Amino acid sequence: MIDLTLNHWIVAPIVLPSLLAPIIIIAMRHDMLLSRVFSVAGVAALLAIAIALVVQAADGPVQHYELGNWDGPFGIVMVLDRLSALMLLLTAVLALGVIGYAIASGWDARGRHFHALFQFQLMGVNGAFLTGDVFNLFVFFEVLLIASYGLMLHGGGAKRTRAGLQYVAINLAGSTLFLIAIGVLYGVTGTLNMADLALKAAAMPAENQALLQTGGVLLLIVFAVKAAAAPIHFWLPGAYANAPGPVAALFAIMTKVGAYAILRVYTLVFGADAGEAAWLAADWLLPAALATLAIGMVGVLGAKGLVRQVCFAVLGSMGTLLTAIALFTPEATVAALYYLIHSTFAAAALFLLADLIVARRPDVGDAITPAPRFMQTGLLAALFFAAAIGMAGMPPLSGFIGKLLVLEAAASTPAMTAVWTVVLVTSLLCIVGFARAGSTVFWKSAQVSGDEDDAPAPRPLGPAPGVALSCVGFMLAGMVGLTLFAGPVTGYLADAAAQLYDPSDYITTVLGADALAGR
Repeated sequence: MIDLTLNHWIVAPIVLPSLLAPIIIIAMRHDMLLSRVFSVAGVAALLAIAIALVVQAADGPVQHYELGNWDGPFGIVMVLDRLSALMLLLTAVLALGVIGYAIASGWDARGRHFHALFQFQLMGVNGAFLTGDVFNLFVFFEVLLIASYGLMLHGGGAKRTRAGLQYVAINLAGSTLFLIAIGVLYGVTGTLNMADLALKAAAMPAENQALLQTGGVLLLIVFAVKAAAAPIHFWLPGAYANAPGPVAALFAIMTKVGAYAILRVYTLVFGADAGEAAWLAADWLLPAALATLAIGMVGVLGAKGLVRQVCFAVLGSMGTLLTAIALFTPEATVAALYYLIHSTFAAAALFLLADLIVARRPDVGDAITPAPRFMQTGLLAALFFAAAIGMAGMPPLSGFIGKLLVLEAAASTPAMTAVWTVVLVTSLLCIVGFARAGSTVFWKSAQVSGDEDDAPAPRPLGPAPGVALSCVGFMLAGMVGLTLFAGPVTGYLADAAAQLYDPSDYITTVLGADALAGR
């Protein structure tokens, strides 16, 4: 019997794409128009549901959904709070812009099952944000990774296949380590429900602390792999650089899943009440985050290809995000979440722009080198300039506010000197790197003899190139909106951070009002 007291909308972001994907495969695989219509409709429905869930989470306490009416910690539970609702909304907004670009540019028609894989990808990402236990986090990680394998190979090609093999190998190794970490945690605590893990970690006897902390460190390594943190960052530039443009833009949310997992697990399970295991990730994560930031921005400065430069910028932005997370204070978490939203839009805009630019420069392709003028040089230059200053953290866009929030949050910590030095120096490297690329691709290309009428025929720009450009503008509009509404957004993020650092509501919602009685 269906429990009418449950809020079934909580599982809708998982159920909707999981039903839509097989329908597209079975009934629409030979009809591209129908596949496109249903895929866009599904993403639009996800966006509407995500908006409703954000409003719901902002106005009320933590909510949960028990599959099969099995009570926690024994049953499968999905949990909605301000953070998970925010991540669902960000995913839906990103997906709408990406699916629009994929259709307008014709990328979706260059291989098989693009729209079904896209829906499976959304199912995995949304499930990772909603799940309330570590094992199902592993399950949803595997769903989104399997879908990402297919999306990355979409369109074929030897280089894409080689990069895909490396991507698969690294993530399979991470999945194996994830299972080992799950086994260790279950062996020492007897549970994998996150709320129950929080209680068991707080009451863990001294003789089992070593095993508990070992499991925590193994999980951190797994999440760091997903977030492309140094020293296991090398897979990202090769994988993303060889993925189709809209797929790389969608992957802007993939690394954020790893960052979300770190934030969720290491505030809830290994937070202030975890005894000897409290804030287990802090000492390990901050040096890796700063190294990731440095490596990424040096890569931006030295990259010889435009797409690869964007990949290194994404790597550097993950370093900034993880630096803020590693401080593990409410103020730093607000900064991290604000920067997470910004960097997702900035990365997606740059990947889509790079795809548009490469399509118009068939003689040199991805290379950052002068070439004859190409179509819409002025418009693309303006869009690239806006996206680049956003990624670099220059005013007036949201990247500047995000980095300012990170620096302000670090000012009251012992790591202030290191964080300020690395963030400011790498920001300068990013500015110089993108300035070099922009001047070469646009300004110097304008001085090269030749006209667009005499240039080689560009790659087909798809059935609606104007819509493709609008999708880039949609991503940039996200940064503009984040700037204009920084006050209300940070207010919501402050409430989300407060929920993270006071997990009592989360625990009692999942386990019942008496869960904390003996704590």
